Amino acid sequence: MLIPHPLLGLRDAQEFVYMGDAALIGRPDGGDIATLHNYLYLRDNPAGEHRELWYHEQGDRSWLVVTRNTATHEILGAELARDVARAKGRSK
Repeated sequence: MLIPHPLLGLRDAQEFVYMGDAALIGRPDGGDIATLHNYLYLRDNPAGEHRELWYHEQGDRSWLVVTRNTATHEILGAELARDVARAKGRSK
């Protein structure tokens, strides 16, 4: 599987480590125990298009948000996680 790194071009997935659901970028700033519990422990397991965090361990050590179809493993796109986090910060 090839991942289209936004800065380095196509890279083999073996250079990366899968780190879970990209929704983790939206960490809650506070709230009650239930909010924190849901953030830490509850995860979706979708079939189809899903946004995931990948760490480029054997490369430039960047974090990516990869959009992937979990049923076919087709990579639909990738962007730097820092850009996704900044965009979320501006949309609040």
